[in-house]
Amino acid sequence: MALFTIIALLVGVAGAVARPFRLPSSVVPAFAAVAVIVAGGLSLGAARHALDPLTEPIGFLLAAVPLAVLLDRYGYFSAAAGLLTRGERGVGGLWVLAALVTTVLNLDAAVVLLTPLYVNIARRSGRDPLALALIPVLLACLASSALPVSNLTNLIAVSSTGASTAGFLSNLALPSLVATAVGWGLYRRLPAFAPASRAGKEGGVVGADEGAGGEGSVRRVLLVGSLIVVLVLIGFTCGRLVGVAPWGVALGADVVLIALRRDLPWRSIPVGTALVAISLGILASAAATHLPVHRLLAGTSTVAQARTTGVMALAANVANNLPALLVAVPALGPRPSPALWSVLLGVNMGPVLLATGSLASLLWLDALGRLGVAVKARDFSIAGLRVGLPALVAGTAVHLALHAAGVT
Repeated sequence: MALFTIIALLVGVAGAVARPFRLPSSVVPAFAAVAVIVAGGLSLGAARHALDPLTEPIGFLLAAVPLAVLLDRYGYFSAAAGLLTRGERGVGGLWVLAALVTTVLNLDAAVVLLTPLYVNIARRSGRDPLALALIPVLLACLASSALPVSNLTNLIAVSSTGASTAGFLSNLALPSLVATAVGWGLYRRLPAFAPASRAGKEGGVVGADEGAGGEGSVRRVLLVGSLIVVLVLIGFTCGRLVGVAPWGVALGADVVLIALRRDLPWRSIPVGTALVAISLGILASAAATHLPVHRLLAGTSTVAQARTTGVMALAANVANNLPALLVAVPALGPRPSPALWSVLLGVNMGPVLLATGSLASLLWLDALGRLGVAVKARDFSIAGLRVGLPALVAGTAVHLALHAAGVT
């Protein structure tokens, strides 16, 4: 049964990535999860218990992605991109915008919204669309650790260990900032892509940046949108003090924007991604009992934390970061520990080598396919080797230094 559950987990991950026969990404993982339960690898009661840590994070995912879509339709991201790329700032402004959106609004929302925006900007400016499209997916790894809401993995960790926003800021904000800064320096040194190699016809993509004018002046869009984002950030940070979970804050912002837009983006609700998360959660719970996770995460020394980050980064690339985290969760205990921050650093920043490493990168591949941008798995891996991996090493070095200094 041990071998069967581990194989079922790998099949579920592979099915979500490869989507055989063009099936929705949730079909194979769901089938594998049902097979494990039917075969006795996990009881129904244990399966329900395995989903407890996923309840709030999935609720947030279902509310946060529509929030980002609504902000986009309001014209906010287009206006912000225009502001950040004025004068000599150019691509640097797009890097900053992607880092902020990832940190504040969630990496999946950043990838879903900024990828088409950046492709459109590239096509209008004569740049290679893939070169700019790499920005949000790279930052989905490098900038998604500083706040609980930045990543689904962070929210699962909060649900399982009670980790606080202050804990994330003190342990992971500086490593995330350093990784983002190092990533920018290395991204600027990537070999130049041919300006029109993947650009296609100008105007071939209807970008998100075409909606701001219809809502009024750019200044009004920036003012209203920024006010909503600031209030949302305050709600994410302090909402639990008054009993409001992050998903409730995001849902409230959705209601406000729906009232402004008079538009309900049903198709933007990531139901398929939620089903993938649920299925992988069940599969990971079944496999966790047969893997030596406690041994791999044991130890409190700096060397042990480096090993934990490396092991989790490898696991995230091989088996996707969500099941990698869910397998590790039972070994982390009910309270935050140094191992928790090392695990999160590995599963958040680690999936920079293979496009199968996170749900965000899978969403990115789907988005580029819809936009008609030619992309190969090796494009992602090359950028990951040249930008993501050195940035991960830099962020890990800062994390280990904080641990050695007694911060974690």
